[in-house]
Amino acid sequence: MRFVDEYRDPAAARTLIARIHALAGDDHFKFMEVCGGHTHTIYRHGIEHLLPSNVEMVHGPGCPVCVIPMGRVDDAIALAETPGVIFTSFADMMRVPGSRGSLLEAKARGADVRFVYSPLDALRIAMEHPDKPVVFFAVGFETTAPSTGVTVLEARAHAIDNFSVFCNHVTVVPPIKAILESPDLRLDGFVGPGHVSTVIGNRPYRLVSEVYGKPFVTAGFEPLDILQAIAMLLAQIREGRCEVENQYTRVVRDEGNPRALAVLEQVFELRPDFEWRGLGSISQSALKLRAEFASWDAELLYEVPGVRVADPKACQCGEVLKGALKPWECKVFGTACTPETPIGTCMVSSEGACAAYYNFGRLHRETAATMGRSA
Repeated sequence: MRFVDEYRDPAAARTLIARIHALAGDDHFKFMEVCGGHTHTIYRHGIEHLLPSNVEMVHGPGCPVCVIPMGRVDDAIALAETPGVIFTSFADMMRVPGSRGSLLEAKARGADVRFVYSPLDALRIAMEHPDKPVVFFAVGFETTAPSTGVTVLEARAHAIDNFSVFCNHVTVVPPIKAILESPDLRLDGFVGPGHVSTVIGNRPYRLVSEVYGKPFVTAGFEPLDILQAIAMLLAQIREGRCEVENQYTRVVRDEGNPRALAVLEQVFELRPDFEWRGLGSISQSALKLRAEFASWDAELLYEVPGVRVADPKACQCGEVLKGALKPWECKVFGTACTPETPIGTCMVSSEGACAAYYNFGRLHRETAATMGRSA
């Protein structure tokens, strides 16, 4: 296949759906799609209505914006409101609510907050304003961390000392491990994240199959990718296998991207622990700048509150991120919490599960059931 429309071919989809139905039989299977991009593909294209009723897909913690806890958002706002600071961020983080509002609201209060498309954009702003400190709000999994690392190396190479990074990069395997050890959820396998795997490869996921006995298939983001990954998971189970397989072979290699991994190794080290929204504190699950890059570490250069803040009681983003709840089971979904007035991060992010349900019409159980009957 070479073109996008080939990954959405109806005839190929029907063949895969028939295979899934045959492999599923009468047993119940629950698979987790780790990545929020997969969730959006599933609901944008109605894949959940094409699967047999005994094959259930649940969402995982693979949305990089959704997993940032409120305390870290408050830290970002505190940095943004530091006198003289230009605070830069990806657009997705601008509307994420903390206990003191969002970065957009901080901007409305007078903070110099600017959205950028990459950390290199933030570095360019620093070069254009040598008299002002510029902070970049770095978020994301191993997918985006290499670009932050390259930017820090550029800042050091050109002695740009008015640029720093507020690092919130997280790693994908520890939360998967936390979910596998959680008593709240029993899973039969995983549809693995495609974007992260382009960097880290498939080898880090081996503990899922070797230690926890669950099949794992790394998948792409087109409808046929998702359907093939599900068929591959079912085939493993029916054949008595438990392996890490790669459906996304056109992009992902087992060894990952050596150059990107080298940058991660050079610039970052693991934090002892990091708080995740909904999952609590997970050891060695996030990155920070190495000591030799302290001059570009915003957490060392500024006073960051570092206070843990509880999520609003009405918001159940944490349960959604763990796959324990469907978005429409949250009490405020689609009423008090909408993309225009979000309470939780899952409704804000372009990869959030709640946003996927809301934007593609899955507003509540009755809607989902009606759509299922008419599919």
